[in-house]
Amino acid sequence: MKIGVLLESFNIDLKESVKKAASLGAEGIQAYAVDGELAPENMTDAKIKEWLDYVKSNGMVFSAICGDLSSHPKSIGHGFENAENNIFAVEKSKRILDLAKKLECDVVTTHIGTIPAEENETREIMRKACRELAVYADSIGSSFAVETGPESAALLGEFLNSLGAKGVRVNYDPANLIMVVDDDPVKGVYTLKDYIVHTHAKDGIQVSKNPLEWEELPLGKGGVKWPEYLKALNEIGFNGFLTIERECGDTPEEDIKLAVSFLKEQLKALGL
Repeated sequence: MKIGVLLESFNIDLKESVKKAASLGAEGIQAYAVDGELAPENMTDAKIKEWLDYVKSNGMVFSAICGDLSSHPKSIGHGFENAENNIFAVEKSKRILDLAKKLECDVVTTHIGTIPAEENETREIMRKACRELAVYADSIGSSFAVETGPESAALLGEFLNSLGAKGVRVNYDPANLIMVVDDDPVKGVYTLKDYIVHTHAKDGIQVSKNPLEWEELPLGKGGVKWPEYLKALNEIGFNGFLTIERECGDTPEEDIKLAVSFLKEQLKALGL
């Protein structure tokens, strides 16, 4: 397994973040490509080459591209829960998949919204959009990876099994499962073993179920049982990235530095 960092976690200039990630001992980086500098519509062939050369010159690769449209103005706060919005969201997602491929990256991560527990109109709308993206991702040899969290691993697995194509896979975030749905992230690895292509290294706890409150914490300080979790990933044959995502805190660089050290210690102790 390799260690990556989500560039936006540093909260500084993107290219400076690449240097920071490399200096801390990471091997890969993830970056948002929804809007701004790395959005598909802003990335000419020359800019794509410039970014690839820059990342490689720092000894890095793209672990994944983030294509989460849930906060995009045209998505109006939805994932893929609204049929009208999906006309935009599906095409935008395809362009992000295309861009990722040009950046020599086969994984685009996303949030699709909350999958309803029962079959209903919303679930079918989400299924239709995800099936189209699964077929498209399959056709270019990529994965459109849904981040865990809004629902249990079992419900997500059931939904993915219904798509009829494997191109929509999983970006596994163990902390989200604990913080949002109080699910067991170790057990969830085995539930979703056929779909996991990328992971976020994050930790946290659920504070309250009603109202739902959670707290993100530094690695090793939350509810994720890291030795058991990493063993489970190893047992299912996962050898991809553990990409550090730090969404809060006043000292992101220090938190990321500690996270890199923590993961390296955990992997070494397990002989991985």
